[in-house]
Amino acid sequence: MGDQGQETEDSAVQDFLQILEEHRKNCERQGKYVEAEIAKNRLEELRQHEENRRREAMRSRQIAERLGVEEAHMLEFQQFNALWDKRMAEFEQKSADLEEAMKERHGTELMEYIRNAQSEPLKQPKFSKELLNLRSIQQTLAKQKEYAEAHKIKLKADNLEAFELEKMRNQHQMRLSNVVEKFKSKQTAELGALRKRVQTGREEQKKQRQLDLERLLQRYQNVKSELESQQNIERIRAEKYMNYHLSGSK
Repeated sequence: MGDQGQETEDSAVQDFLQILEEHRKNCERQGKYVEAEIAKNRLEELRQHEENRRREAMRSRQIAERLGVEEAHMLEFQQFNALWDKRMAEFEQKSADLEEAMKERHGTELMEYIRNAQSEPLKQPKFSKELLNLRSIQQTLAKQKEYAEAHKIKLKADNLEAFELEKMRNQHQMRLSNVVEKFKSKQTAELGALRKRVQTGREEQKKQRQLDLERLLQRYQNVKSELESQQNIERIRAEKYMNYHLSGSK
């Protein structure tokens, strides 16, 4: 309806200019030069006014078209950021949940592993040759009723046995600590691998977001360039039209 109304108005103005032009020509032929001068001046005023009106209308319309493209782009850009912010937030939440679940599982598995390791019985003690030899001497002296000497050897053997048993317990505890640390290292490696996968996924998301953004901006530039080209063509055609129809030089 707007375009049809504009066309009707343009046609009416053109008809009026044509009538006024015919009036000027008639006055000229009839020697009514004063009236012809008035008609000529009026024509020039109306033509200039009409040119200005058309240019302003076209300028306003083209500005509205460019603003429409800008607003559409800003809306798309806002939607793009909202979508990607939501997607990346969901990724971070899921990653945090996975890490928390793995840490909880590791804690449970570690306690179970330590409990099982501590419940293993100590191996049968393997005493040194020196201690075995002292026990043999102790028994021999006892059989020979050399109790005083047997007592001395027994005290010496008891001290050596206590030392060797303590050493064995320390070695057992060291082995236990080593296997626990090895198990914990395995868990640390598993957690590190998860974090590495998460970081890889995070970088892939950032890369994809940048690629999508570049495509969005390129689409905007394409639409903007196409609109500018169309508007330039429209301005050139409008100038040609006004020069031909409104200049009065034809």
